[in-house]
Order: sequence, then structure tokens, then C-alpha cells
Amino acid sequence: QLQLVESGGGSVQAGGSLKLSCAPARVVKIYCEMAWYRQAPGKERELVSTVTFNGTTYYSDSVKGRFTISRNNIKLTMSLQMNDLSTEDTAVYYCAACGDIRRVSGVTYWGQGTQVTVSS
Repeated sequence: QLQLVESGGGSVQAGGSLKLSCAPARVVKIYCEMAWYRQAPGKERELVSTVTFNGTTYYSDSVKGRFTISRNNIKLTMSLQMNDLSTEDTAVYYCAACGDIRRVSGVTYWGQGTQVTVSS
């Protein structure tokens, strides 16, 4: 069982930036595709961005141009740099790995989530 641990959430004012990180709880190399999801209060969990082992990325339209996903296969980390944040980005952000990564029901491993709150 792979445990993923997120860090870097917090509170920021609109227009600000935050960087989220995700790493496995134990030293293990993850070869499969990884992703960030988010879930706002009262809404369904939605895909934010994905990154393959080789660095190919995907972004949802709502974050394209503002967020940057990356992974370091030596340090075994995945990050999400979030710039120009708006109140609509307020959500719990989840790290995900493996499986059919672009479907909530298809994800194999989830992190516990980290809260991002953007105030106006």
C-alpha cells in the first residue's frame, strides 16, 4: 500500500502564491502517472493537473497558465506551484498516483489532502 503525504497548504490572499508538495511516506519510486485533485465545499472532487514519470503534463482549463506541476524522480516528490490564486481555488487539494489517473474512481492511491484557502 502506497501512502502519499501532502504539504504546503495554507491561507493566502487573492493574487498570492502557494506551493504544494507530495511525497510517499516511505522511500519508494513511483513510476506511474501522478496528479493533483481538489475538492471545494459542496462540490465534487475535480482533476487539477497530471504529470507522467517522464514529465508530460496536463492542466485543467481552470488552472492553465497559473499552476505548474512538476515531479522530481530522484527526490521522489511531486509539486504544484500555484500562482495568481483566486477565491475559487479554495479547496482541499489531494495528491493522487497510479491507476486511471484522470478519473476519481480510477485513482489507486490518495493522499490525505491539504487545505488551501484563498481570501479576497
